[in-house]
Amino acid sequence: MGDIEKFQQERESLNELVMKYAGLGTKRFYSLDAQAYREGALPTKTKELLGLVASFVLRCDDCIKYHVIRCHEEGVSSEELEEALFIGLIVGGTITIPHQRRAMKAWEELKAKGDG
Repeated sequence: MGDIEKFQQERESLNELVMKYAGLGTKRFYSLDAQAYREGALPTKTKELLGLVASFVLRCDDCIKYHVIRCHEEGVSSEELEEALFIGLIVGGTITIPHQRRAMKAWEELKAKGDG
């Protein structure tokens, strides 16, 4: 099992645990988060790239990995991904480089699987 599969299984399991105890506020927040990435004036693909860059600048590895997966699912090209991460690098500075390495490792794993 690769890192991506492990991540997805753990994320699903932990989300189920959170929802087991979730109150109305948490449930609403999770719903709002999901709705924010739906197709609208901006395509979902663009929204996922925006989520990736925001997560990258904030240096949240779980969020970065999630958005890399979603970008792959939405048909983002390697070139588009690299350009988005470059914007994050410009905004976030050199402290984001370790996160860029892990993002590209996840991307490489997804590309090797051939799922899109």
